[in-house]
Amino acid sequence: MSAGLSYVRANMAVTHNHQSDAVQLDQRNGEKASCWSCGEMRAALFCESCGKLQPATPTDYFSFFGLPRKLNVDTARLERDFYQFSRKLHPDVFSRATPQEQEWSLQKSSQMNDAYRTLKDPIARTEYLLKLEGVQMEEQSKQATERARQTGETKKQVVPPDLLEEVFELNMQLEEARTNKKMGETDENLARDLRQTKASLESKHHALDDELKSYWNEWDALIDRTESGDVDAIPEQERRSVRDKMVDLLNRRSYIRNLVRDVNEVLE
Repeated sequence: MSAGLSYVRANMAVTHNHQSDAVQLDQRNGEKASCWSCGEMRAALFCESCGKLQPATPTDYFSFFGLPRKLNVDTARLERDFYQFSRKLHPDVFSRATPQEQEWSLQKSSQMNDAYRTLKDPIARTEYLLKLEGVQMEEQSKQATERARQTGETKKQVVPPDLLEEVFELNMQLEEARTNKKMGETDENLARDLRQTKASLESKHHALDDELKSYWNEWDALIDRTESGDVDAIPEQERRSVRDKMVDLLNRRSYIRNLVRDVNEVLE
């Protein structure tokens, strides 16, 4: 028995439950795959019968780690699984394997890294789930810009109504600060006002993060209502309702983040 296979089998028990979860997710989607080596039903990463690494196949990031498509993620478990998978997929383990298995190891390592970076970050995780739901945040912004260019209309700014007056005043202050900066002049009163505005905006930004977590709970509650965790079993109207609230919040959050960036630039 090769050292690589022994190492894999020694670690299989650690992730058995997570791999079984991933297989169940595949089967719910009608995907029943057999191991290329022994022909038995396989798990997402390694065959549970012979321990052989399986081909890299397209899968969403949640399924890769055997997770339901929920937004409240146990990040400690995610990190633990990431390091366990990293050891199992390390190139040294496959140094004596076939070239094909070595290539699969690299492909799955890339999948794992992308999945981990996305799922461990709260905002990236939310945007990724929305992407799975057909919402492209970046593309949405591009489309709005292009639509405004074609129609001549002002691009809609997604911002809380109570912030409009503050933004109007801020834009005037920013313009004045930029002019002063070009002329090499300083205005301590203006700088103080900008720092206060920045603190206010950052407070609103943090409040949005707390609000987003409440929408995570709404989404996860929808998932819990289905016996298998199948997102497609949730009525479209209910899915859209929670989706739209998260999209609106992320747009507002992005707008405020850009305002803070503009203030930081003139204060530098």
